[in-house]
Parts: sequence; structure tokens; C-alpha cells
Amino acid sequence: MDELTQSTKQEEMEIDLLELFHVLLRKIWLILICLVAGAVLVGGYTKIFVTPQYSASATIYILSNTTSITSVTDLQIGTELTSDFAEIAKTRPVVEAVIDEVGLDESYESLAARLSTSNPSETHLLKMTATDPDPQRAADIANAYADIMASQIADIMNTDQPNVAEQAVAPSTPSSPNLMKNTLLGGVAGAFLACLVIFVQFMMNDTIQTEEDVRKYLNINTLAVMPVEKRRKAS
Repeated sequence: MDELTQSTKQEEMEIDLLELFHVLLRKIWLILICLVAGAVLVGGYTKIFVTPQYSASATIYILSNTTSITSVTDLQIGTELTSDFAEIAKTRPVVEAVIDEVGLDESYESLAARLSTSNPSETHLLKMTATDPDPQRAADIANAYADIMASQIADIMNTDQPNVAEQAVAPSTPSSPNLMKNTLLGGVAGAFLACLVIFVQFMMNDTIQTEEDVRKYLNINTLAVMPVEKRRKAS
């Protein structure tokens, strides 16, 4: 008896899923409209109201001229210190020195949120990145950031100042926002919301509409089906 009940429930679930699929198929026009509307709304908002941000990067080589590159110990120490210097780059003295160098009118917290560092795997390079609405100012900040960090490394290591391996240049394209990505996400979100509304309406609709509904919900068989035809108005 339990197996029969379980089989019946599984069959009902399969029927419900099939019915849901057909409902979604019949409402495909609504889903497509919501998809286009979501893409247009999010894409338009991104294009009009979101300020483009530009990222520029400068790179320094943390080993100085006086470091013996033939020494395995020196190379190992340099690798280990790279992560330490990445943390030092976030400190208040470094960031405030960048503010003074470039002549910015903003707080430490504001600029620190737009600065980042990265260390390419298995290298002694430290990449200093600055983000700003102005591409040239982003490059100026990144170059000042690299110069100040090179000076900091020289003071901490008590050696000659490391070289800047690559100067930052003004980027020609913004790093954010990604208009195409946001537009696609808006379209997907619109289509998902449409499907969600259709699903909720489907689940809350408990009216009996077909002979299959009579058998499933009332557990009785239908003797006959009488089609209802709407009368046409006389012309």
C-alpha cells in the first residue's frame, strides 16, 4: 500500500512539473518581455548613473641593486618579504604620503579603498594598482604609490631603493562597470522574476479546469465532457 501511495505521489509530481512546463511555455511572451525590460533597465541605469572607474598599475622589483641575485638565501628572503610589503602598502603613512604627493583632497579611508597590491606568483614583483574616475589621475596615483613604496622598502631593508619595473600609464578603457555583464544579469533577473510569479500563480491556482483535474483532486471519474462554445455576436 505504501509503495502504491508513493508511486501515485511521484506520478502526480511528474504531472505537475509537466503542467508547469506547459504553463511557462504558454507564458513565454511574458518571460521574454521581462527579460528585455530587465536588460534595458539595468543596462540603462549602469550607462547613465554609474560613474566609470579606471585602473592603472605600476610595478616595483623589491630586490635592490645591492642584493646579490646569485644568492639563493637572498631570493628566498625576497619572496617571503613580498607579502609583508603588500601589507605595509596599506598603512596610513604610505597612503597619506600618496595623497600629499599627488595633491589629493580626500581622506586616508577614501584613497585606501581605491588602492590595491598584488604579487604575481613566484616573483619578487609588487604590483601597485590605483582606481579613479579620471584615467590620468589613476596613473599618477599608481606611480606615486610605487615610488613611495620603493622608498619605504629601502628604509625598512636598509638598502638601496628598489627599481620601478613598470610605470603606470593612463588606461583607455574603464575597468568598471561591466556594461555587458550588468545588462545580461538584468535580463536574467527579469526573466527569473517572471518565472517566479508564474510559478506562484500556478501553485496557488486550485480551480478545477480539466477532466484530469477532476480525477486527480476529487478522485472520481468523469462520464462525459461537454465543451463550452462561446456564442458569437450577431453582426
